[in-house]
Amino acid sequence: MEILNFSRPSRFAPLLVLAVSGFAATPPTVDNKAPDFALSTVEGKSVRLSEVTSKGPVVLVVLRGYPGYQCPYCNRQVQDFILKSQAFADAGARVVMVYPGPPQDLGGRASEFLADKKLPDNFDLLLDPGYEFTNLYGLRWDAPHETAYPSTFLIDRRGVIFFSKIVKEHGGRTSAAEILDALPKRKAAQ
Repeated sequence: MEILNFSRPSRFAPLLVLAVSGFAATPPTVDNKAPDFALSTVEGKSVRLSEVTSKGPVVLVVLRGYPGYQCPYCNRQVQDFILKSQAFADAGARVVMVYPGPPQDLGGRASEFLADKKLPDNFDLLLDPGYEFTNLYGLRWDAPHETAYPSTFLIDRRGVIFFSKIVKEHGGRTSAAEILDALPKRKAAQ
């Protein structure tokens, strides 16, 4: 089985575009395996979901990215998660945020988004230029000045989703407290 890697061009990219343009993908749901993907950070480091989940639970947060401006709701949500970063670390969770947008200067826009934030070691911000990931997950908000439906998924070590929230508006995002409540509690001996 070949895993789709969106951090570099693939010989399957034209097929993916054809497949996605022909029908809308359905977002993954609880108790199903999360589609694997690889995206790059602003610094160019490739991050593959299956590699991250093999080490512990993953909080996958899909932001609106750059719909023509920096989303104030995304800023607030990410700041909330950063403030609770130690609690995520204590739960053994890695926070993976996806920043979708048009490929032109997406890295610059993401750097601008991060300018007033210091991401903790257990956080990654991944770029989704051209919406390949967003389309794979069926989260494309295809309207003027929109990119993706803000979403949060909790994924276990086996790659299975055990929490999902997809919001089809700007507000109503998951809070760090809501996600921390949904994460399994570590046993004291671990």
